Amino acid sequence: MKCKGTIWPLAAVIVVFAASCGTSRKLNRIRKAEMLAGLTLPDEESLKPVQTIEDTPHDTLRVVDLDGHQTLIMNAIKDVDGEMVATDRITASYVTARFRNVAERHGKVDLEFQVRVPGRMLDSKWQLRLNPDMFYLDDSLRLDPVVITGSAYRKAQLRGYQQYRKFLESIITDTTLFINKHDLEIFLERNLPQIYALKTDTAFVSDDTFASMYGVTERQAVEHYTYGYLVRRNRRRIGRKDAMFRRYVKAPIVSEGIRLDTVLQTPDGDFVYNYVQTVHTSPALRRVDIRLSGDIREQDRRLYSIPRSEPLTFYISSLSSLADNTERYVDKVISRRVQANTACYIEFPQGKWAVEPELGNNPEEIGRIKGNIKSLILNEEFDLDSITIASYASPEGLFASNELLSERRAWASAGYFGDFASRLRDSLARDSGAYLVLGDEPQVKMDLPRIHFKSRSGGENWSMLDALVQSDKTLTEEFKTYYNHLSGSCKDLDEREKTLSGHDSYRYLREHLYPRLRIVKFDFYLHRKGMVRDTIHTTEPDTVYARGVKLLRERDYAEALKLLRPYADYNTAVALVALDRNASAAEVLSALPSDARTDYLRAVISSRQGDERSGVEFYLRACAQDGNFVHRGRLDPEISSLIKKYDLLQ
Repeated sequence: MKCKGTIWPLAAVIVVFAASCGTSRKLNRIRKAEMLAGLTLPDEESLKPVQTIEDTPHDTLRVVDLDGHQTLIMNAIKDVDGEMVATDRITASYVTARFRNVAERHGKVDLEFQVRVPGRMLDSKWQLRLNPDMFYLDDSLRLDPVVITGSAYRKAQLRGYQQYRKFLESIITDTTLFINKHDLEIFLERNLPQIYALKTDTAFVSDDTFASMYGVTERQAVEHYTYGYLVRRNRRRIGRKDAMFRRYVKAPIVSEGIRLDTVLQTPDGDFVYNYVQTVHTSPALRRVDIRLSGDIREQDRRLYSIPRSEPLTFYISSLSSLADNTERYVDKVISRRVQANTACYIEFPQGKWAVEPELGNNPEEIGRIKGNIKSLILNEEFDLDSITIASYASPEGLFASNELLSERRAWASAGYFGDFASRLRDSLARDSGAYLVLGDEPQVKMDLPRIHFKSRSGGENWSMLDALVQSDKTLTEEFKTYYNHLSGSCKDLDEREKTLSGHDSYRYLREHLYPRLRIVKFDFYLHRKGMVRDTIHTTEPDTVYARGVKLLRERDYAEALKLLRPYADYNTAVALVALDRNASAAEVLSALPSDARTDYLRAVISSRQGDERSGVEFYLRACAQDGNFVHRGRLDPEISSLIKKYDLLQ
């Protein structure tokens, strides 16, 4: 028995030593070979099976070309004698190409690739952390890592958590365990029987009452019989929780921010993970590179840094590149004479008509009108011919008096702004050196227009009051109905005003709406400089359409469609196809002449709708008219699937 007792421990040591040596040799081979994990492309056929046509067996299509000739197209290869024979395709698990064309749809693109790790790099004691990095537009982004954990590595992790859990269980959470209850009860029973009697008394006694009765608080009595060393030891343990976690848990298990964390029992064979990353595209995004790096870890030690792999390159195609950039023009009639108008609220003293520039809000309003006049005098495209000024009054008072008052106020405003325009004209001429002195009177040499001012009375502004009443949110619907009835039935304006004054809402009208009726309206009459004819018919670029095409190329398809929909042209169809609104796109295309571009869009739509026969036919017609679509077909998955299935480019 003694001999056996010495042999078995020695055998265990030999087994552990042999396992350690095996792991060390594996790591040395990895380092020597500079072994790395890699990225590959999954086979597209295995990811996206191609739909077959139910009524056409053996993957055979009968299509009609532009000349009306029928052609049979089937999935075929050459046999040993060089003859084409139909065949079924066997899908491979991955391809060795380092690039792929991917299509943007709805502003997004899915980058599909495989993370492959040789079985020689896997060990039950190791954890591989693989980091895919995405490079695009002179920037980079680290994607969610892929973690491969060996079974022994995970057991060590769990064992560390178990040890830490035992440490946490050693922390006392029940504070009554720190109290020497036995000695406390004996002390109370012998020395303070009144207090001891409270042990079986369910009546509530406050700490203050307890202290007044016995000269000691409950807390003081408890603290006297508390094991202080236990409390201090427990506090030390609580303070060491973080340190003990780091001691026991060398490699924490992380679940957030990781694409995959899988535990492998055996390292037989290669590890393969299909990774799909969705990317939001931008107008400048044409290419994305993916590279892989990582490391091998044994608990908290890094054993090996995996070199960065060769990149996988994805070239991004978009239906926006099919947009037609041809500028669109619209017919426009240019008139020699134009008119502009504005209104201001010039305040007048009650019953008076002289313009007082400093009264109330007049400085701001008058300054705005003066600015308009100055800008029109200096305008390089138009000459200012005349300005008509109309003054309006609120309804209080007699109609005849208001008519006369508004006429006088319009006349006073025309005189005030006419004087301003004359002084401004002279000042501008003087500043530009445009005076030519002849005798005692200077003559203006600068070509500045002379402006004619006209005035007219607008009378009581009932039409504006009607609009204000209807849009006001304070007035009740009952009053609005009453007002509308009064306006329709009472044509005498003085009588109407008198009737309104008896209503409860009249005060609100006088204080809030009537002041807004006292406006002075300015109508500016201009003509285009150098233009003799009254009208000219011309064309100019359609800016709305141009904005729609710009949004289309920037892949903002929804906003582009809002602008392009009324045109119902080829670019409208592109926007609809990009939004996967295939039925609407087909309707727009059906009204357009057939050409290479429209036939290609019809091919995309047909493929999406499962009509492969029409898809192949439209695609071949597009290629026959424009050879550029031969290459383009490889970029769009709807056409690429047809090309591969029926070997269209053989």
